[in-house]
Amino acid sequence: MAARTRRGRITGIGGIFFKAKDPEALARWYRDHLGISIEAMVALFTWRSGKDGRHTGHTVWSIFPDDTSYFGKDGATFMINYRVKDLDAVIRALRKEGVTVDPKIEELEYGRFGWVVDPEGNRIELWEPPTVYRAPEKSIPME
Repeated sequence: MAARTRRGRITGIGGIFFKAKDPEALARWYRDHLGISIEAMVALFTWRSGKDGRHTGHTVWSIFPDDTSYFGKDGATFMINYRVKDLDAVIRALRKEGVTVDPKIEELEYGRFGWVVDPEGNRIELWEPPTVYRAPEKSIPME
C-alpha cells in the first residue's frame, strides 16, 4: 500500500451550533435534564491536548434562534465549526480544489473565521483560534 500524504487541515471540532424554536426553553431543558451549564445560549467544554496535556482547548455548544441566517440561507438547522491551524492556507487550498468558499473572513478577539459549503449545501465554519485564548464564557471541564 502506498504511503498517503497527510493533509492536516482540520485539528478538531470547535463548536456545534443548532437552531431552536424556543431557545430559552431548550436551554432550560438541557440545563435541567442533562446538567449542561449554559450562559447566554452557550456552553463551553474545556479539554486538554498535547503530549503532556498542558494545552487547553474549548468546544463551543450553542443554541441559535430559529430565524438566524448565520448557518446560511438554505434553512439549515445546524452548523459545525472546525478548528484549523492556518485559516488562510486551508481556504486557499479549498478554493484551488473548487470548494465553494465564502469570500468573507471575520477577525475577532477569539479567533479568525471563514466559511465553506459542502456538496450537500451545508455551511461549515472554519475557526483559527488565536495563539493566546481566554474564553469569555464559563467552561465545563470534560472528563
